[in-house]
Amino acid sequence: MNRRSLLVSGLALLAVGGVGVSLWAASRFPPDTTPEGAYLRIAFNLARGDARTCFAYLEDRAQHAAYSIREYRQKASERITATYPEPERTRLVEAYRTHATAEDGADVWVDLATKRGWIGRLRRDLSGIAKVEIVGERATVETARGTRYGFRKRENGIWGLSLFTAELVAEAERAARDWDIVERAAKDYERGR
Repeated sequence: MNRRSLLVSGLALLAVGGVGVSLWAASRFPPDTTPEGAYLRIAFNLARGDARTCFAYLEDRAQHAAYSIREYRQKASERITATYPEPERTRLVEAYRTHATAEDGADVWVDLATKRGWIGRLRRDLSGIAKVEIVGERATVETARGTRYGFRKRENGIWGLSLFTAELVAEAERAARDWDIVERAAKDYERGR
């Protein structure tokens, strides 16, 4: 074998080994049907810079809120585009664009988590698990740094982080109110034509 073949073979082995180590590390977590497993997956994915995957480890109400935000912003954008006059049309469509064009709720979560500093907050506070308390459908994971994270058991058995639920639900309610205002104004614009 020449040097080039050896180099290519060596790099291929390193790549396969890296994938193997990642799979091995992920398989060493407790199952995500435990609070520890869900917490460790959040920490692992944030350490890799993958905030989108963390969406799967938010509680159901938080996930539903993110999808609702997307749905209301899509409906409002479509209605604004169809009925509003300029320059209001352009201004509002641009304001709603990120959430209205999101692929799904996970994209809404990533946008809000980035803009509101939630990802940075989690990265600063995540550390090893000191203890876990489970009471029925709720659990608290306390870290080695003393930070406490609330989890709620989801319908599918996975534990979901509840830290951002209230803010996501409030944003979904705001999007619903905005939709109502957009719809009323759109009807006024249609009557005025």
